[in-house]
Amino acid sequence: MYISEEEVRTVLTYEALIPAIRQALIDYSAGKVEQPARLIMRAGNAEGRRNGWFAVMPVIHGDVMGVKTVTFFPGNAELGIPTHMAMVELLDRATGEPLAVMDGRLITEMRTAAVSAAAFATLARLHFERPPKSFGIIGSGVQARAHVHALRHVWREMGDIRVWSPNASRAEQCAAELGGRAVPIEESAAADVVLAATLSAQPVLQGRWLAPDALVLAVGATGATVRELDDEVMHTSYLVVESRDCVGRESGDVLCSGAKIEAEIGEIFTRPDAAPIPRTGRILFKTVGMAIEDLTAARLVWKSRE
Repeated sequence: MYISEEEVRTVLTYEALIPAIRQALIDYSAGKVEQPARLIMRAGNAEGRRNGWFAVMPVIHGDVMGVKTVTFFPGNAELGIPTHMAMVELLDRATGEPLAVMDGRLITEMRTAAVSAAAFATLARLHFERPPKSFGIIGSGVQARAHVHALRHVWREMGDIRVWSPNASRAEQCAAELGGRAVPIEESAAADVVLAATLSAQPVLQGRWLAPDALVLAVGATGATVRELDDEVMHTSYLVVESRDCVGRESGDVLCSGAKIEAEIGEIFTRPDAAPIPRTGRILFKTVGMAIEDLTAARLVWKSRE
């Protein structure tokens, strides 16, 4: 059975996905997920940052197995087509029977934002004395929009949305769609909660712009040599990750800065009241994306069709 992106869109909701992702990350930190490192191959289609990559991401969890094949071609943004495209195959764990093949572009988009939303719901409660109000977005692409949609399910107080992009017209368009404002990067970075979702290979977000108690959600710059956060962000923040192994291997922001990973979000979900999340200072939640998140979303899509 093939499930198209249009079909995925009709059945996959953040109401179901956010709690499912939360439980999946609890299981991951508890060792209940079999997930090897993703295999990444360079496409060799261009030089420098336009050189795309192709990745294979297998995983086993619960009653299903799955594999996502995903491509990332940064130059696609200039062509008006998605930078990320993917396919997910879902299989029965008991028999190996293929259950479905589905388009994975929207799954990747939504699960990335759902991870951030699940993390925000717990980290914000542990960190902020009062609910945060302002949301700064560094970037104006798919994840800027997806994060606002996902976070609105767990952050009712979100009000002041500030969007910055190196492309001013895209920032204006994104801000208009989200009910926010296009602002200079310094103003966006000074918000209570800041999303870094860029395709940058060099640091864009500087620590000197951040509020003293900011919560930063960083989802861009996946790769051992690319960065979107400067050293001040990395060294002045309490660093929480979706996976010590994956982030420690695939995040240039962590590898190049030498920042210390303090906790895995699944551990915090399991015992939130025992988590040493500081009330003062900055919190950084860094993700690189994992196959268990894709599998969780794909299973929801499949189950919704039974």
